[in-house]
Amino acid sequence: MIGDRIQHIRKNRGYSLSELAERANVAKSYLSSIERNIQKNPSVLFLEKISKELDVSMNYLLHGEQQDVNEPLDDEWVNLVKDAMSSGLSKEQFKDYLEFNKWKLNKSDKE
Repeated sequence: MIGDRIQHIRKNRGYSLSELAERANVAKSYLSSIERNIQKNPSVLFLEKISKELDVSMNYLLHGEQQDVNEPLDDEWVNLVKDAMSSGLSKEQFKDYLEFNKWKLNKSDKE
């Protein structure tokens, strides 16, 4: 759940609940209710602030789909991204490709 992911990353970063709330400029009580899964539908603004402060994507907070926050990218991934950028591939095109690929994999799994 979203709250579990936020709490896990927060603790890995060494932030207290109060510290993260202050750094992200969100209410400590709201953050606490999210982490305890009392509030299960946080606002987009809240997720933007928290994801920025924790340096993770909103996609990870929502779905858990992101590389482990403590695992650095290997050189091959970095070079692939650099190659894509230098070839003129935009972020949106790259995201579209990834979404299409996920859809295609999902479709083949169901068949």
